Amino acid sequence: MTMHRMSAQDVLGDWRSRPRERAMQLIEKYGQPDEVCQNSLKWHNKGPWKRIVLRNEEIQHNFPRPHGDFLEEVIDYRVPLERLSDLGRFDGSVLVDRTKGEMSARCDQEMANLLALNLAHDIATGRRSVEDARNEYAMQIMSAMMGQQAPYTERLHFSMPAGTADPDETTISETLMNKVKEKTGMTIERIKQMLGMGKAA
Repeated sequence: MTMHRMSAQDVLGDWRSRPRERAMQLIEKYGQPDEVCQNSLKWHNKGPWKRIVLRNEEIQHNFPRPHGDFLEEVIDYRVPLERLSDLGRFDGSVLVDRTKGEMSARCDQEMANLLALNLAHDIATGRRSVEDARNEYAMQIMSAMMGQQAPYTERLHFSMPAGTADPDETTISETLMNKVKEKTGMTIERIKQMLGMGKAA
């Protein structure tokens, strides 16, 4: 007996109107999603995106105008540590996964995600302040809505770097493991196994 693989059409009938409308636009542009769940659709390696995630929810977001966020688009990107808080102050829907080396924007439409990521890049590289980026975001969104030029809403204006993951550094030293050994009586090998640093028995 074979299991039925769900298609987008199997789930979209129960979706909210705006995410459903966006789903149809994305299917027309990128084809059927690679993953279908009851409340989310996911595409991999489409256009400039490493991943596109569309959810059947609308997260209230008031910048630069009240709207619901439901479309997240992900790229490979390493944000300098000293710029992480700046990106948080710029836009709460620009999300950084330092360990995986990813940055994403979550909004209600693709042009807004392109705009947010272009401006996030400007902040990360020191080209713009947070305040300047927030003002520019509002200006370009208004221009795009009026059919005027808004280049940051049309495409990513930077190239995707390689090797963006940041696995960080271990803080569990041999000295610390020896202290654990003294207190517990475990062997160093067993401690390493428990930490995932050695071969399992």
